[in-house]
Amino acid sequence: MIRVLSVFGTRPEAIKMAPVVHALQAEPERFESIVCVSAQHRAMLDQVMDVFGIRADHDLDLMTSGQSPAEIAARVLQHLSPLIRQIRPDILLVQGDTMTSFAAAFAAYLEKVPSGHVEAGLRTGDRYQPFPEEMNRVLTTRLASLHFAPTTQARDRLLEEGVPPREVHLTGN
Repeated sequence: MIRVLSVFGTRPEAIKMAPVVHALQAEPERFESIVCVSAQHRAMLDQVMDVFGIRADHDLDLMTSGQSPAEIAARVLQHLSPLIRQIRPDILLVQGDTMTSFAAAFAAYLEKVPSGHVEAGLRTGDRYQPFPEEMNRVLTTRLASLHFAPTTQARDRLLEEGVPPREVHLTGN
């Protein structure tokens, strides 16, 4: 059985990860699906989780008023790393371009757990637009072991950046 830890913290991440979580949960003989939320955007996240019927197995509850992107990343690392050591997932999944996705992929790397990046390969070409999301995408690519590209353009970008073809999977949007 493959133990999959899905980590997200914002409404858009939850919306895009809901089908992935449901697919994993639909095959309990193949996957142990564990959901961890950072609650980077608490109110909107909870609404979406309710709509999709997803329950967090672990809630880091990291949101505080006025925190900087660096503070979010530091708190995700500080709280997620011990959880990764406890759970020992076979893979950690993140989605998109948030501080949660970057920091979770970094925590997985530091704990020597492979990570998969859902919606990988999207780029604007300007490291500051949008800020900090574009750099989060680029850094998450460097940290991830599997890359789930939503478009052929995103797949091609990953290949141009030197990601091995065996690690890139075209999934659609």
